[in-house]
Amino acid sequence: MINIKQFVFNPFMENTYVVYDDNKNAAIIDPGCYEGYEQDELVNFIKAEGLNVEQLINTHCHIDHVLGNAFVKDKFGVELYMHEKDLPILEAVPTYSAAYGFANYQPTQPDHFIKEGDIHKIGDIEFEVLFLPGHAPGHIGFMNEAERVFIGGDVLFDGSIGRTDLPGGDHDTLISSIQNKLFKYHDDVKVYCGHGPETTLGKEKATNPFCAIK
Repeated sequence: MINIKQFVFNPFMENTYVVYDDNKNAAIIDPGCYEGYEQDELVNFIKAEGLNVEQLINTHCHIDHVLGNAFVKDKFGVELYMHEKDLPILEAVPTYSAAYGFANYQPTQPDHFIKEGDIHKIGDIEFEVLFLPGHAPGHIGFMNEAERVFIGGDVLFDGSIGRTDLPGGDHDTLISSIQNKLFKYHDDVKVYCGHGPETTLGKEKATNPFCAIK
């Protein structure tokens, strides 16, 4: 069974996820924790649940999703998984972090690159890796069709889509990623978004003003 705990961190109101199996093996996805109290909130949950954090994953590497990378790597002794095409996005963060108010941002480097078609395991949980560029050049999402769970970063939101005006973004590419890849899965797949509430693929197929299938 897939267990998911959501946290909302930093001024961008970014969703950080702890995903874990029934044996308490866990991954932290897109850690946005920057302030000490945010880091404490994450650690306290992991301690309370008795989780064994085995890995760190970035769906993509915009600043709001990587603020806690260094903290998580150091605190739990884990390695970072991401898509190779988002490496320039990650490496650019220190050039603008202070301007966004994050003067103490600590840069990190990936340890493993994952790509479309990989089966990525978190403990006993298997996710299919989907390559979904458009919001970021190396954006990936994690699909478990059996349990109808998709962890999608900033590709698709409840009634919206990821912005495409940042470096490496492209609107047409994002719409293609959503309609031609993501929307092929079942309507009842629950989407865990990078910002805002959860949604379902069926709802977005029918009603999303940016990418609904007419």
